[in-house]
Amino acid sequence: MAEPGLLTIAGLDCFYGEVQVLYRLDLVLNKGEVLCLFGRNGAGKTTTLKAIMGLVPAASGSISLSGKELTGLAAHDVPKAGVAYVPQGRRLFAEMTVAENIEIGLMARGKGRDMREKVLDLFPLLRERLKQRSGTLSGGEQQMLAMARALCLEPQVLLLDEPTEGLMPSMIAKIRETVAKLRELGVSTILVEQRVDAVLSVADRVCFIENGRNRETVDVEALRADPSAVRRYVGVG
Repeated sequence: MAEPGLLTIAGLDCFYGEVQVLYRLDLVLNKGEVLCLFGRNGAGKTTTLKAIMGLVPAASGSISLSGKELTGLAAHDVPKAGVAYVPQGRRLFAEMTVAENIEIGLMARGKGRDMREKVLDLFPLLRERLKQRSGTLSGGEQQMLAMARALCLEPQVLLLDEPTEGLMPSMIAKIRETVAKLRELGVSTILVEQRVDAVLSVADRVCFIENGRNRETVDVEALRADPSAVRRYVGVG
């Protein structure tokens, strides 16, 4: 059972230059849950994640984690506060090995061998690839490595942007299993996805973002019973 109010966004306005992209956005991520953001392309889902990470400044509103204000923190300080981000496209160091990419995550938080082993226990496939250049991994393996590097920060909250994009069904299942396992370990997740089928089995609630606003938040069980919100906000059944 999720506990309320781990990460709270209230009245968030964000702009790209003079163009407003988020309008008084409200959102709550409960402790111990997976929250999925659904919406059409350009709805503001990725901008919401970037705003949490301090990569897009908040013109007004509040973002707080366990009561601590994140709004206004420099982007490099947000991970120290307990939030990790895996952006769309993964952004690994392609010429570095799997081990070196993980080491970067460990160095960012001053962690050592114990944390490395915990992360590799989550992604046993990466143990077999430690000496391989990350740019030569499959798409699914790269996504696992990006998640592993982020988890080296020991976050309370993990932000995942389109983690299943372009992956085979078997890899999508592995990513899903990992998100569920992280919930058991106490990591709460905000997941941006386009694929309804990729997240309904792992998400607890779904927020429908439209034109920079959170139009509706629905429990997954209610969404399974009545999927009309998916058709209304995303345009698919």
